[in-house]
Amino acid sequence: MAKLTFTDLYGFSFSGLSDAVSDWESVVTELGELADEARTGMAAKAEKADWKGENATVTKPFVRKTAKEFDDAAAQARSIRNILRDAHTDLKSVQADLIKAVEGGREQGIRVRDNGDGTVGFSLDRQPDNSAPSEEQRRAGRDLADRIDRLIARAEEIDGLAARALKRVHGGDPYNFGHVQYSSLDEVEAERAVKLAKLGPDMSDAQYREFNGLVGANAEDPEFSTAFYKGLGGPEEVLRFYARMSIDGTLGDGEENEGRLGLSRDLQQNMGIALATATDPDNKTHLPASWGEEFRRLGTRQIDLEPGPFGPQPYGYQVLGGIMRHGDYDADFLTPIAEHITQLHHDEPMRFTSNRPAGMGDADLGYNPSGRGGAGYDPLTSVLEALGHSPEAAERFFTGDPTVYREDGTVDKNGKLGYQYFDEFLKEDFEWPPDSLAKPGTDGLKDALEHGPNALGHALEAAATGRAYDSQSTEPIEHTSERAEFTERLVAHFGEHPELIRHNENLKDEKFEDLKSGPLHVLRDSLGNITAEYIGDFQRVMYGGDPLSGRFPVHGEPAVFDSGQAQRFLAEVGQDPEAYATITGAQQAYTTLLVDGVVNGESKSTVHMDQRISNAVAPGAVIAGIMSEARADAILDYHSASAKDYNEAAADRGKWVTRVVELGTSLIPPRVPVAGEAINWAAEDITESVVKSVEKDIVTAGEQEGSRDYGKARSATIEATDEIVRRALLGRSDINSETAWDIREAAATQAGNSYGEGSMWEASGDAS
Repeated sequence: MAKLTFTDLYGFSFSGLSDAVSDWESVVTELGELADEARTGMAAKAEKADWKGENATVTKPFVRKTAKEFDDAAAQARSIRNILRDAHTDLKSVQADLIKAVEGGREQGIRVRDNGDGTVGFSLDRQPDNSAPSEEQRRAGRDLADRIDRLIARAEEIDGLAARALKRVHGGDPYNFGHVQYSSLDEVEAERAVKLAKLGPDMSDAQYREFNGLVGANAEDPEFSTAFYKGLGGPEEVLRFYARMSIDGTLGDGEENEGRLGLSRDLQQNMGIALATATDPDNKTHLPASWGEEFRRLGTRQIDLEPGPFGPQPYGYQVLGGIMRHGDYDADFLTPIAEHITQLHHDEPMRFTSNRPAGMGDADLGYNPSGRGGAGYDPLTSVLEALGHSPEAAERFFTGDPTVYREDGTVDKNGKLGYQYFDEFLKEDFEWPPDSLAKPGTDGLKDALEHGPNALGHALEAAATGRAYDSQSTEPIEHTSERAEFTERLVAHFGEHPELIRHNENLKDEKFEDLKSGPLHVLRDSLGNITAEYIGDFQRVMYGGDPLSGRFPVHGEPAVFDSGQAQRFLAEVGQDPEAYATITGAQQAYTTLLVDGVVNGESKSTVHMDQRISNAVAPGAVIAGIMSEARADAILDYHSASAKDYNEAAADRGKWVTRVVELGTSLIPPRVPVAGEAINWAAEDITESVVKSVEKDIVTAGEQEGSRDYGKARSATIEATDEIVRRALLGRSDINSETAWDIREAAATQAGNSYGEGSMWEASGDAS
């Protein structure tokens, strides 16, 4: 059979399939009525009849069988209707995604061509200056072609599944209705996925790709995900299947296994998202709560993967951890598992890592085929990663009342924990397990000791911000009182103990012999993201502002920090290049909104505008001063980062700027025409302006590589402030140019002074 092509899908009209669905809707109704009549009429009368002889032995069973055939015919019609209906819906959705992708590519100058074999190629328009396409454009073209190829493959998969299901429903017997029944195409797809899963590692690469296509396309569908996991058998069968497939992909090293490794990585992600969907009680269709209880019971039991005493026998939690690294899990499912694993670790830190294979496989891979953040032999790292993707569960884990669990995962109602998870993970002597097969003394083992703290940072970030740590969404999330209080506790903890997150690579210098690296320094990028999320609260505390004044708007409950703790916290966190770029971008974006609110917003204040603008720029400038000194400390004193690191970190900070801007866009009033030109400083304009300013600011670090140039960094802050004020004043045609210059000069002076205050606070040791 010829493969479905791009042209087939792009221009296909689904009106015929839509008509078929309508026709089968009518057939279902009519057959349903006939079946009801046969059941309540002919069959009911035959059953009541007092027949003797042949009437009793022949006619009555015939009537009974005939009535059942009407029921079977109605059921078969419903299955056909269900399959055609869902196939129509899914194919239309795929076609819509295809058209959207093509149109989006066209806007980027990417033209798609049909290769005629189920794949597409692409060509690129020349640049406006007639220059050749850039490598970035070529990469975008390849990404678009790959996305379209996947959509075509998905459409062909839907078509094939529907065709096979219709054949099974028909059964091939012209004298008998009532074969396999399907309530939806999801059921068909889940059935096929389970059938493939039963093959285990014997799946061919083609079957493996089909399996991943099915689970990946439907992982967020509750009906499919629930049917799929039930079809695998139960929690133990799920763990055994995933473990065998994971080992199949990660065992061995080199190009010969690269294909299977890629397939196992897709499987890991797809099964994780599907499990999160299937265990969410908010979904109409979901797995029972007993699955969570059974996973906890299996957590400390070893699972036999192969026959015989010498095969791998991982603990249940080692395997489950690999699955749960993907997906946003409901707190009722994930938090008890996270608590149980944490309590097991507290009692026996190396319990799970001692159950690792020796001398086999890749040192970085195990039950975590992704290769990111550990090999997957210690579930503590895995479950912290799961919390990092599950904000509700993370918040409950760190702020709720702990539940004590026995070793078998059952609740110990009379048990006393004696510690809180927040304090447990953030203490200096917490024993982080090396989740790796690397040998002692190698760089691989050194890196492995950072996997756990890094995952902890992700979990803390999710709990504080209310979003998954790697979420690309820029939609503002309201700060609940629990999140705000949790963030206050974080800032206070590291503000009082900044040495826990210090990173010093210059230990040979006697000047720094007592300033060793803290065990949690890898948290700083996550702490930088949390700072950006709460930048309004950080700005307010720089001069001791009242959270009830409303001068520093926040989304939800304000967080109240101690000024000294906040300064010390920022001084240490800002030594991380990514955190520096994030915080600098967030503070500039927030300052932009404050200034714009003063210049163009409504106010009953009688204080002169120049003073109010100076008040608005001062807190951000203090933070800028602290950040610049922190950057200089990292580059010049601790040698923990280079100017190049700061430059590279600036590249992907735009999402945090956008989050801050979108939080405060209500502060930006419509612009009035100035000199005949409409001024509309929208969120996109602010984001672009701030990102460029941050990039320019960070370039200054390159000029400071060998010296602590206070003047250049201060000038960069003044220049950024001046641009913020200048752009805000464009909307005020009633302010003459001389007045505007005076306002800008006053703001620049305040920015320079406040920058100096922040720099001195950090440098003097008050903030270090």
